[in-house]
Amino acid sequence: MSEHSPRHPHAPAHDHSHTHHHGGTPAETPSGDRAFWDSRYSESDRIWSGRPNADLVREVEGLAPGRALDLGCGEGADAVWLARRGWQVTGTDISGVALERAAAHAAEAGVADRIELRQHDLAESFPPGEFDLVSACFLHNYGDFPRARVLRTAAAAVAPGGILLVVGHGGWATWQQEEGRPGIDFPTPDEVLAQLELPEGAWEVLRAQEYVREQNGPDGRAGTRADNTVKVRRLP
Repeated sequence: MSEHSPRHPHAPAHDHSHTHHHGGTPAETPSGDRAFWDSRYSESDRIWSGRPNADLVREVEGLAPGRALDLGCGEGADAVWLARRGWQVTGTDISGVALERAAAHAAEAGVADRIELRQHDLAESFPPGEFDLVSACFLHNYGDFPRARVLRTAAAAVAPGGILLVVGHGGWATWQQEEGRPGIDFPTPDEVLAQLELPEGAWEVLRAQEYVREQNGPDGRAGTRADNTVKVRRLP
C-alpha cells in the first residue's frame, strides 16, 4: 500500500505510493478474507505506487541493517527498500496475489535473495523468529481483527536492541469525514503505547507523535489527514 494508505488488516498494506488510500477503505472491506484481497489485487496490475512508505523511510534510514519483519507487505515496496539497504526481510501478507507481485518486485530489484515472503492472516498466525525491526504500517482495527493483540505479538518478536515501528491513521481524511464510515478504531499514539503493554524498564519510546499530512482525495482535490507514529526500542 502506500505510505499513507490503509492496508488491509491482516496483510496490512502500505500504500506504497503512499497516499493513504488504495482501493477500499477499511470499513468497506471484509476482515481476514483472503479471497476478497486476492480479487482486489487482481483488479489491476499494480494497486500501490511501488514506493516505500515515507514514514518507514524517515524512521529507519539511519538504522544499521539487520533482520526485518514487514507486517502487511502488499506488493513489496517497503520490503524491497529495506533489502536494498542491506536488511534481510521477512514480508507477510494475507493475499497470495500480493505476495506473487512482491516476489516479482524483489526479483526485478535484484534483492530476491534478501526477502522471504510468507502468507499469514495475522489474526490467526504470525511468522516465527526475532527481528531487529518489526514494521506495522497502517495495520488498522476494524471488524473482528485483533489489532492490539497482533501488535503485542509484534513487540514480542523484536530482538533486544531492536525497533518496533507502528504507523497509523489518526482518523478519516477530510474528504471522508461526512461519509459516516463506521467500524474502525483510530488509536492515538498514547493509546497504541497502552495497548502494547510494554514491560516497564524494558523499552524506550523514541517517538509517539501525531501529525497532519496534506493529501489529495480520489477526485484530486487537496485535503488533509491525521496520521501518527509510534517507535519504540527494546532495551538490550
